[in-house]
Amino acid sequence: METPRIDVNEILDELRTTRDELRLKMHLAGAEARDEWEVLEQKWEHLRVRAGHVGEATGEAAEDVGGALEAVGAELRKGYKRIREAL
Repeated sequence: METPRIDVNEILDELRTTRDELRLKMHLAGAEARDEWEVLEQKWEHLRVRAGHVGEATGEAAEDVGGALEAVGAELRKGYKRIREAL
């Protein structure tokens, strides 16, 4: 059975768009939202760097890295959603 391909660029594009929209609103946000934003920024940077390595990975290693990136992406989506709802 073939494992579905993970489109890392699609994940990054979606998250980048959401992140950019929220960054514009952050100057008006409360301290709690800013704290969560800082945590998410660290995760975003980690995801962005690791995504660059996916192209270098092959076979099973690429699947492992892709799966990890997908998990971080899901975590970022949830965090961005929480911030959007708080704003």
